[in-house]
Amino acid sequence: MNQNRRVLLKGTFAAGATGIAISAGLLTPKAVLAAWPKAAFEAKDSKAALEASMGSSSATESADIKLKAPDIAENGAVVPITVTSEIANTEAISVIVAENATPLAATFNLGATTSGFVSTRIKMGKTSDVTAVVKAGGKLYSTSKNVKVTIGGCGG
Repeated sequence: MNQNRRVLLKGTFAAGATGIAISAGLLTPKAVLAAWPKAAFEAKDSKAALEASMGSSSATESADIKLKAPDIAENGAVVPITVTSEIANTEAISVIVAENATPLAATFNLGATTSGFVSTRIKMGKTSDVTAVVKAGGKLYSTSKNVKVTIGGCGG
């Protein structure tokens, strides 16, 4: 028997069954997608974004957070950053770009056994302070770095 024919038939039946389940309303994209703080990502200022994503907007400056970002970003559309938290029991890490139209760039909720490390690329419209906010033990800690943008990334 031809194995390629079997693979094709299995794939066709699986795709057909999935299509029927979606059209019947048994599978919906909302059930599959992760929950996200809509209000936090739509906030227009840093304090409102922090309040919506972390539950508070008051953060203490901490030397136990390392924020690695370029001094000058040649392209604001792709700015690499790395945040490392040496604070015990780090629960979440958020990245705020103060001068963006929507300041909250990212929020990462970490598991209990996860180390406090995230690496991502963010979009920056213009030169701004990038702030890493860490939630640990119910308290917020932060550190900031100014990043100069030479080519805008948020519509600039």
